Amino acid sequence: MNRYVRQMVLPEIGAEGQERIGAAHALIVGAGGLGVPVLQYLAGSGIGRITLVDPDTVEETNLHRQPLYRMKDVGLPKVRAAAQAVARLNPAVEIEALADRLTPLNAPALAAAADVVLDCADSYAASYTLSDACLAAGKPLVSASALGLAGYVGGFCGDKRRGGAPSLRALFPDPPDSGQTCATAGVLGPVVGMLGCIQAQMALRLLLGTTPSPLGEFVRFDNGRFTQFRFDAAPEATGPRFIARDEIGAADLVIDLRPEDEAPRKATPQALRIPGYGATGPLPEPGQRVVLACRSGLRSWRAADALSRRWDGEITLLALGDDDR
Repeated sequence: MNRYVRQMVLPEIGAEGQERIGAAHALIVGAGGLGVPVLQYLAGSGIGRITLVDPDTVEETNLHRQPLYRMKDVGLPKVRAAAQAVARLNPAVEIEALADRLTPLNAPALAAAADVVLDCADSYAASYTLSDACLAAGKPLVSASALGLAGYVGGFCGDKRRGGAPSLRALFPDPPDSGQTCATAGVLGPVVGMLGCIQAQMALRLLLGTTPSPLGEFVRFDNGRFTQFRFDAAPEATGPRFIARDEIGAADLVIDLRPEDEAPRKATPQALRIPGYGATGPLPEPGQRVVLACRSGLRSWRAADALSRRWDGEITLLALGDDDR
């Protein structure tokens, strides 16, 4: 019996649709609570190729919401454990496992090589970096985020000549109010499971070309209740872009917003450590670019917003993660 017969019987799929799925290449950034159901359902559907990007290892605290992994996987790179699980689920799926961070340097090539991009990193910097890369490359992005008992999924970017949608910046032009993460605020396992399933469903709808398009569609889940709207007409917004550490130039003014007890090593040896920078602090020289560095990118964006009110030069953001702790 054909592995995919139960979905091929759907008039929206059939043999032609299954061929589309089998020929598709998905980029999945993040192998955690959102990425696990995305991986399982896209691999189960018979997608041809998956590139999976995640720098983390499996921890026991992941297991309540990431049931793809087992206790024996604790300590392994997530991409390695996930690739092994996908191979057991569907050995016909080709999976490329990259144990690396998504950065503004590698994002453009990764996005350009894929047919659909799924943002499962639940990272402020990764989401905007992917959105910028997908907008530039005309690639569709399915982005999701979850925290506590709530979260969202949206379809962004894509080829504007073929019904593309506004970017993440169009819908979220301002930094979020909260800098909390799953580690600090917690998250319920089924919440990320549901949102990840919706991401997989949106990706398959994109590959199959069903209508209405999931691009421009936004689904919000909040403590048991779903709401939905479209944002096709949202105007694009400009804002500071993220850069990689390797893109810092000798002439840049680098401000490290992290206090010394958070990051003993500065972003660069010449960086000025000014945790409260933005509304106050030294201004760059005329024509000089400023680089605002922090762990997640959130403090950098807030500082950029404050700085832009008193200086109109180029401002960029640097999200360092836990590299310098």
